[in-house]
Amino acid sequence: MTTLEIPHVGRFDVQVWEQGSGDPLLYLHGYERHPGGAGFLQRLAADRRVLAPEQPGYGSSTGFESFTDVLDVALFYRELVESWGIDRIDVVGHSLGGMFAAELAAIAPQLVNRLVLVNAYGLWLDDEPTLDPFGAADQVKAAKWHGTPPKAEPTNFVPVEGDPHAAILFAAQNLGSATKFMWPIADRGLRRRLPLIDAPTLVVHGTSDGLLPLSYAEEFVRLIPQASLAPIEAAGHYPMVEQEDAFVSAVTTFLNS
Repeated sequence: MTTLEIPHVGRFDVQVWEQGSGDPLLYLHGYERHPGGAGFLQRLAADRRVLAPEQPGYGSSTGFESFTDVLDVALFYRELVESWGIDRIDVVGHSLGGMFAAELAAIAPQLVNRLVLVNAYGLWLDDEPTLDPFGAADQVKAAKWHGTPPKAEPTNFVPVEGDPHAAILFAAQNLGSATKFMWPIADRGLRRRLPLIDAPTLVVHGTSDGLLPLSYAEEFVRLIPQASLAPIEAAGHYPMVEQEDAFVSAVTTFLNS
């Protein structure tokens, strides 16, 4: 558990998954949960130091009440990275974490070396509205995956054992935290700040994502000055799970370039 005190803001106790050594990489998880020690994170940690915090408001990470908007979250991550004594860091953000990663790159360009956005939220296209990620559970689950949804969702950062109600409460808490930034839509003005991003950027997108159409990834590429698109076929909202090899290859090639 990492404790961070930000003057005039608050105290944060943050669970952090960390593995590997070498150049640092910050991984920001999606709107549902931290993936824990998932296979793709372990593979990214093969040649770099991966730091994957659990967002305050999720699991046992605290301090969510100190957030009023996305700027607060981005500033929190800036302070967290600097508290580790890191001057420059690569950042990979998935889903809601992608929105926060883009905000961080826009407001702290001196900190972000390279940026990877994976099926990222943060934009709204009138011509192609997104599916409500907090809608009917069966519809949302089917929309997230290219094929048949897996029997188990990506692993929880906080294992839930014994109490049959704990998993339900855990998921409800996490989704409740996400609504602060994503409901009714996840547009919080990021479009205006994307052109400020200096970091070379890779926009990774599972082409079968029923939550976020590919057009959203294309819009990120259009708005970020040094951005390129890496579509991943036969994958939905979780390309790092459905097509782990393709995901890891695309990300590591970009980070090492």
